[in-house]
Amino acid sequence: MPAVVLVGAQWGDEGKGKATDLLGDRVDYVVKFNGGNNAGHTVVIGDEKYALHLLPSGILSSGVTPVIANGVVVDIDVLFEELDALDARGVDTSRLLVSSGAHVIASYHRTVDKVTERFLGKRRIGTTGRGIGPAYADKINRVGIRVADLFDPKILREKVEGALDQKNHLLVKVYNRRAVEVDEVVDELLAHAERLQPMVADTGLALNRALDAGDTVLFEGGQATMLDVDHGTYPFVTSSNATAGGAVTGSGVGPTRIDSIIGVIKAYTTRVGEGPFPTELFDANGEYLLKTGGEYGVTTGRARRCGWYDAVIARYSARVNGLTDLVVTKLDVLTGLEKVPVCVAYDVDGTRYDEMPDDQSAFHHATPIYEEFPGWWEDISGCRTIEELPANARSYLEALEELSGCRISAVGVGPRRDEIIPIHDLVHPRA
Repeated sequence: MPAVVLVGAQWGDEGKGKATDLLGDRVDYVVKFNGGNNAGHTVVIGDEKYALHLLPSGILSSGVTPVIANGVVVDIDVLFEELDALDARGVDTSRLLVSSGAHVIASYHRTVDKVTERFLGKRRIGTTGRGIGPAYADKINRVGIRVADLFDPKILREKVEGALDQKNHLLVKVYNRRAVEVDEVVDELLAHAERLQPMVADTGLALNRALDAGDTVLFEGGQATMLDVDHGTYPFVTSSNATAGGAVTGSGVGPTRIDSIIGVIKAYTTRVGEGPFPTELFDANGEYLLKTGGEYGVTTGRARRCGWYDAVIARYSARVNGLTDLVVTKLDVLTGLEKVPVCVAYDVDGTRYDEMPDDQSAFHHATPIYEEFPGWWEDISGCRTIEELPANARSYLEALEELSGCRISAVGVGPRRDEIIPIHDLVHPRA
């Protein structure tokens, strides 16, 4: 051991891929436990930049076994596209394990996702249209297709027929689309079976055995806390559990085996898609964060909504995840600002909220209460210790740590793999 969970502490795009890669040389397994190819990780190694969507970031670290666990929904076309792209760049992908219990995204899931989002109009959620939500809905409705089903053509056909029985009525009679042919879907999925089978395993068993053997396992969450289907800004959320609890249900490893939980959080805040965002900026500061931070989605290419650091959300994330550590990323983006505001509480119709409102309407109408901190002008990308940071940058981090209710254990000062300041050991838990 240990077993370490790493999750996003905001609305995603916090730099989880970089944090995972930072730990990659010190862990034996990296596990993706939720989501699908609806999010992306960008990892910069030397002069090479890698954009991953479905694969765990640990696949870029030699000697690490990357795992797609049972809590993930898998688009097999995307899986093979990513593997082929990495193989072409000389990355060894042969260690990848895929859970036999992971659910499969079929072509009709993507179709339903897109037509449903268009049908919602102004009430749209802002999905990526990649079939993630419909695949999870089928899982909960018990008409889903799992990876193991691809190796039994009879079972596969029965499951596809069952899934399409209702969907075709919906597509034809409500959305005015053509019905999906059972044979077409079955043939598409069976075409992947031969190549996929060598990767498939009982990953829950493999991970528990790895922990028994003393290996270090890192559980890497997709999306982030505020997009968790239970604990996020519902209904503007993803369809899975992106909080630390999802690492348990999404992998088959029990909660008593988890040793530490790391939250990755930007030095400011961004969000992609619809939904409330109290600190969102619509002025020159928002444009500055967008351009300086390169805030465009890895998966969608959409410009991210940008705002100041929200300590209320940070405290909430620390609480619902049980965070032991924070990794603050993109501190360098704030360089050059005269003042750096931090949201310390909300005002909702004259009432102050120091904690996250449990009422959706209250959060939607929350106005941030800011405290301002002095900025800095020095280039910090070359700093490798906290002592090398400008005094105002150190003061800003000290304030974030106190306001967020969790110790900061590493700070990102640039996009490259080595542009990070370690403060505390992220792999081994505190004594």
